[in-house]
Amino acid sequence: MTSRIGVITFPGTLDDRDTQRAVRVAGAEAVPLWHRDKDLKQVDAVVLPGGFSYGDYLRAGAISRFSPVMETVIEQARAGMPVLGICNGFQVLTETHLLPGAMLRNNHLHFICRDQKLRVENAETSWTADYAPGQEISVPLKNIDGRYVADERTLDMLEAEGRVAFRYLDGNPNGSLRDIAGITNEAGNVVGLMPHPEHAVEPLIGTGRTDGLGFFTSILKKLVNA
Repeated sequence: MTSRIGVITFPGTLDDRDTQRAVRVAGAEAVPLWHRDKDLKQVDAVVLPGGFSYGDYLRAGAISRFSPVMETVIEQARAGMPVLGICNGFQVLTETHLLPGAMLRNNHLHFICRDQKLRVENAETSWTADYAPGQEISVPLKNIDGRYVADERTLDMLEAEGRVAFRYLDGNPNGSLRDIAGITNEAGNVVGLMPHPEHAVEPLIGTGRTDGLGFFTSILKKLVNA
């Protein structure tokens, strides 16, 4: 049976179609999910894609956190369902407290769009198992509220527990503390990152490489072997 991966669309989401395509390229079935519908349609995993949900009013992700679909996502994530938050999706995950910390305006106060080099720090999550620890990858980055922050105690906890999933290389693009590009929860089923792996799954587009495809093949193998 083909694994079903849900991709949520909020008002202002702009990378849902790209994410659905990435899911299909990896070999799974992409299931569109609407933010006002609590029903996850029996999916096996969920992706919160990038964009500017609700125009980033109040704070990026602050309004989306209260969308009806998120009530079910939070419940299922705490029960073990794999959830990936990309860019705006990462911001939503911090607003729901499924992941610790917060996202602030880039330290240079400008929108940034470029190919970004990352180092894989944790290759044991549901979304990173197809990578090797220390592997360097390149995926597109595009954000203005991408600066990851947390108090020192939280940062030390993330480091000590191996929950920093990705770190920026060759220059910190937004002032994120400790060069953190992505993190995971303690169980490893919830991952959030600011760069966009869905834009790096086919040689024809994005970086011209397929470094982001591992996110989607990782979860597929996790679901098949569950």
